[in-house]
Formats: sequence, C-alpha cells, structure tokens
Amino acid sequence: MVSRRELFTGAAALVGAGIVSRVGAASLPEAVSMDGAQTKVPPPPPNGRPYNPVVTLNGWSLPWRMNNGVKEFHLVAEPVVRELAPGMKANLWGYNGQSPGPTIEVVEGDRVRIFVTNRLPEHTSVHWHGQRLPNGMDGVTGLTQPGIQPGKTMVYEFEAKRPGTFMYHPHADEMVQMAMGMMGFWVTHPKNPNFMKVDRDFVFLLNNYDIDPGSFTPKTSTMLDFNLFTFNSRVFPGIDPMVARQGDRVRIRFGNLTMTNHPIHLHGHEFEVTGTDGGWTRPESRWPEVTTDVAVGQMRAIEFVASDPGDWAFHCHKSHHTMNAMGHNVPTMIGVSQRDVAKKINAIIPDYMAMGDKGGSMGGMEMPIPENTLPMMGGEGPFGGVEMGGMFTVMKIRKDQKPGDFRDPGWYKHPAGTLAYEWTGALPEPSRSSTAGGQLMRAEGPKQNVEFNVRKPSGHAGH
Repeated sequence: MVSRRELFTGAAALVGAGIVSRVGAASLPEAVSMDGAQTKVPPPPPNGRPYNPVVTLNGWSLPWRMNNGVKEFHLVAEPVVRELAPGMKANLWGYNGQSPGPTIEVVEGDRVRIFVTNRLPEHTSVHWHGQRLPNGMDGVTGLTQPGIQPGKTMVYEFEAKRPGTFMYHPHADEMVQMAMGMMGFWVTHPKNPNFMKVDRDFVFLLNNYDIDPGSFTPKTSTMLDFNLFTFNSRVFPGIDPMVARQGDRVRIRFGNLTMTNHPIHLHGHEFEVTGTDGGWTRPESRWPEVTTDVAVGQMRAIEFVASDPGDWAFHCHKSHHTMNAMGHNVPTMIGVSQRDVAKKINAIIPDYMAMGDKGGSMGGMEMPIPENTLPMMGGEGPFGGVEMGGMFTVMKIRKDQKPGDFRDPGWYKHPAGTLAYEWTGALPEPSRSSTAGGQLMRAEGPKQNVEFNVRKPSGHAGH
C-alpha cells in the first residue's frame, strides 16, 4: 500500500466550505492507495467489532480509523491505470489507485463516515447501492446533493443498518463514469460473527469495457458491443483463482454493473443463492443450482461445500463473455475452402495463413497482435490452451490446502483412473444382455444365431 500524504498538503483548501464543518478538515483520515492487481487477503480487523473478512478477487479492503466510536474511511475518486491482464493496461477512473475501488467492510450497527475527495476533471458523487440511510446521504447528484466538484471533498455519514452485500458507484454523469470503471464493493457483516459463517468468502464486481485493440481508454458511448467482460476489471488469464480447502463452506458474492445480465456458472458443484443486495434469502426459499443469472444492478451471494477436489471452471455462460478483444464483424468461414485464394495472397504476403475454415480454434498458434491488447483466448492450462478469456477463472479445491491459505496451489494432479483418455480399441468388448422367451441371455463375444419357438396365446384372434 502507498500512502498519499501529499494529498493533505493544503488539505483545508481542498475541502468545500461548510461541507465538513462538523468534523473539520484537520480530521481527514489518511487516504490509502494501492497499485498492482493481485488479490490482497485482508488481516483480521485491528479495532472495532469482530468480523470475518472477505477476500476481494484481484483487489483489497480499505483500511479505516476509529474516531470517537465512528468508523472513518477516505475514498479518492481519480484517474487510474488498471492492468486487465499481463500485456494490456487501461486508462480508467476509479478510487484509491484502482478500478474497481477497494472493498469497504463494516459491521451491522456501525456508525460510518466516508470522506470522498474528487480528483477527476468533472463533478461526481457516490451512491451507496442498497443501503438504508438518510435521503441526503443517498448520493444522487442534483436530487439529494450537489455534485462533488473537482478538488473538493464531501462527507457521507450514516449507520450500517442491515448486514448484507452492497456496492458503491457514482450517480453523476453515470454513463461516462461507470463506463470508465468507477465502482466498488461494500460488505456489512452481521453483529454475530457466527451468523451465516463460512470458511472462505470471495467478492468481486462484474464490469465491461469497449477498448479498441492498441488503445488504452474505453469508449464511453458504447451501448451494447463491448469487447472486454471482466471480474473486478481483470480478464482471464489475468484473473486470480479462488482457492479452497476440501470440505470448506465457500461463499462467492458478485455484483453486476455491466450493461447486460450474466448467467454465472460453477462446474463440479451445486450451490444455493443465499443472499442478494436486498438481504439474506430465507432457507426455505433456496434451491440447488449450478448457474444463477444476475441482472444489471443486482448482487448475488452463493454458497456451497467444496466437496470435490480439482480445478473447477467458474465463468459467465454467455460464450462471448469469455473472450477478449472480440471483433463483431468477422465472417464465418467454416466449410469454405480458401486454398486457391490463399495461394494468391501468399504470393504477396508470404506469411499469410487461411483461418476459420475448420472452426475458430487457433490451437497453439501465436500471431502478432497490436500493442496493448490481448488474444481472444490466451489462457494456458496443464493440457494446453484453455481457449477462454474475459469472465472466467478457476475454483481450485485441494485436500491439503491449509485453512486461511489463499495461495495458488498450482494445477491439480488427477488420481489414477480419474482422467479422460483416448480410446485406442485396447479394451475388450463389454458384455451385452438381452431377453428371449422369458429367459435372460448373456451373449459373450461374437453374435450367435439362436432358434426358439413362440406359441401364440388363445383368445387373441386377429392380433
């Protein structure tokens, strides 16, 4: 973490007149910033009421200070550079050095005070999505507050009234600011740390960008044709795995701030939806699923027991959301012979390769791509190309993973007899069963001719 002490040089001049009169400019908590995109496992809370921290995928949790019983945070809205995956960076807007911003963790009943400093070139605000709070703290520019002007700081203060899973994002020039990556996660833990307790609790946001290959800044007027779909502004293979110990109860919370819905799918296990941004779901209302659809502006918390070891895929089930740097006007060439035209083009461009006549897979081919972009499917697994990008990661479950250890254990080693294999004709033909004349007959080896008599029952003339 990098402290931004320089932010407070002349801090009183940064604070809007009268906006923080109750607490005073001198009481601004230190703004902590983070660079890098690795998952940072938070330590236990240093003060305040106890809770079980969440793990933000490719992110971190924001520190606070206690001030006369109030938990104080400092968010800084600012331009940031986010690495989407190794080989590609994006010029985004976010908070405290990253997009999405840091996760805010509090406890039910906490009095919370959040200082928001604006270092953007335009006004902004922060809406605390799903929270019960005074209307004047809701963060809607023009309706419940004036915008936070560049260089100014505003204070939001309210009680975290109910436990659950929430988000924060602007309600100011929202189309631009959300498209640029301004968002963050909020978790209010229950007063009783044993309520709904799990062994592993992961959180992240779903977001999308339209960044042309070779460029750095998202196009903010795009409505539908996005080419990068992300977990916490990271794309596979740049998304960290979620790691669990066999037998752990795992919770995964995700919120959708993209422009479309996402059916999120887990391999190898069934789960239940145990929470939304509206609160915990009642146990009698839950049912087993392997995919849950999360609409725009919604949040989901799913839970399952990590019963089966392995490397299990976790992804959006819309196929084009698991690719990177997609082209929307590429023709389908499956079944089209390009042999003759390839010869003519090779006379001009010797390295030209005809592609797409047998499908879209490019196998292990490596081709030059523009600077600061990614191949559509660049992830490598233990058996070759995973052929996924975008909203895709791996749930790694291991028998010997220590409690609280979130380090990547490497690829799964399959026990003998549990790995799919190529058929070579080496196994004997299986035995086949059939019934004839009321007798169960088992034919071993080659087929044989069998003779038998059939007697027609009386009383069924014409049948």
